[in-house]
Amino acid sequence: MSETLSYLLMAWTTPDLMLLTALGTFAGIYIGAIPGLSVTMAVSILVSFTFAWDVNDALALIVGIFIGGVYGGSRSAILLNIPGAPSSISTAFDGYPLAQRGEAGRAIGLSTVMSVIGGLVGVIVLACAAPVIGDLALKFAPRDYFLIAAIGLLLVGSLAAGSLAKGIFAAALGAVIGLVGMDPVTAQGRFTLGQVGLMGGIHYVVVMIGLFGVAEAFYQLHNLDVAPVRQKVDKIIPSIAMVLRYLPLSIRTSVIGVLVGALPGVGGDIAALMAYDHAKRTVKKPSRPFGEGAYEGLVAPETANSSAVGGAYVPMLTLGIPGDAVTAVIIGALVIHGLNPGPMLMVESPHIFWFTVGNLALANIFLLIFGLMGIRLFAKMVEMPKAVLIPLILVLCVVGSYSINSSMTEVYWMLGFGLLGYFLKVYGFQVGPVILGVILGPMMDTSYRQAMASVGDSPVELFRELLTNPLSLLLTTGIVLILLSKTPLMGLLKKRKTAHD
Repeated sequence: MSETLSYLLMAWTTPDLMLLTALGTFAGIYIGAIPGLSVTMAVSILVSFTFAWDVNDALALIVGIFIGGVYGGSRSAILLNIPGAPSSISTAFDGYPLAQRGEAGRAIGLSTVMSVIGGLVGVIVLACAAPVIGDLALKFAPRDYFLIAAIGLLLVGSLAAGSLAKGIFAAALGAVIGLVGMDPVTAQGRFTLGQVGLMGGIHYVVVMIGLFGVAEAFYQLHNLDVAPVRQKVDKIIPSIAMVLRYLPLSIRTSVIGVLVGALPGVGGDIAALMAYDHAKRTVKKPSRPFGEGAYEGLVAPETANSSAVGGAYVPMLTLGIPGDAVTAVIIGALVIHGLNPGPMLMVESPHIFWFTVGNLALANIFLLIFGLMGIRLFAKMVEMPKAVLIPLILVLCVVGSYSINSSMTEVYWMLGFGLLGYFLKVYGFQVGPVILGVILGPMMDTSYRQAMASVGDSPVELFRELLTNPLSLLLTTGIVLILLSKTPLMGLLKKRKTAHD
């Protein structure tokens, strides 16, 4: 017990490890806030510099960047409506309207505190229930991943403000864009129009920057003469009463984040989406309507994507299976340092598991400190005259797109998707469902084809498994309930209930 405790507190009691964790968290926040500079990219580059380091030093820096980077994407999402990472897309739904109301400082402060709460919940679950959750993740078959992706696409449609049909159309459009490129099963071109340059597909970050950043810049040209909104930065740190008000929601969405984050290959973007939908369905009296600056719509995705970090470590440390792209890189770092991620890690190197748990907790404490710093300076970005702010947004978009592959082709794609996003906004379509469709579409396609292959390409056999396997039946029931909730009959019943209340 004392040995386990010493490993758990190693990062807290060793000055070098504390410094590396702090440095990584600080850097991660600002890397994550820049569109195009992903956490995966930062960790990948970092691993190459830490080959000769002690494994604890390397892991301390990597954990800090991971924690900071996941949170950092929320800042640009709130201030500029440009998510720094896919996991921050749901944050922009209500975070950006809050900035437009002059409440950017309070929004960033609340998102920081709630991100830390979510991150600590993820750490606690990792420490207490890693083997159980790891075993649960193993029970998911390809058909279950297909069902999760289908639920994600349906939620994307339901989250769109206004017309449900427009939301589903936007999600389907994103799914088609995500399928462009080489077919992963047959290696044939798909939606490439015979162009070799499209065989590699279209990077989802380019789509995200174009649809959110460039489209927003073009859209703001309609109101170029409107004075910028002055931000209230006198109350950055949320009150205890405010935190307690949203604490039950943050705990619920943190659990969602851990469970979804523990599913290999799913990640914080789907966790944030499901958490946002959960908030929308369960919060009866939000502070404002969702999509118009509801704090509940900010709390839910921010706690979920942070807790998903702890969830992503569960299959990595217990099964040797990466929970997301970043943990896939971390597995490579562990192997390079002579470790064996997987079931034997707890037997052969238990100190790595407990050191990681303690280090994740420490990184969240540094996140609270650094996340509440510099908010006033960041909030000033929104107060810039639009003649200055719009060119700045476009420059950031160009830099972010070019940095993905150091290619002007990505910049051209980014501008093209910016025009598409502009017209979608003009005609009342939400751009969030498009980028989430880009992410979920390939996952849905691959999982469906794997599921079909596992039953000998028999739709009848696949349908039978959906109804007989308990986990698949639960997910199938969820899809049915989502579809039923959007029928005209359910809408009429809700109106009658509201009128009765």
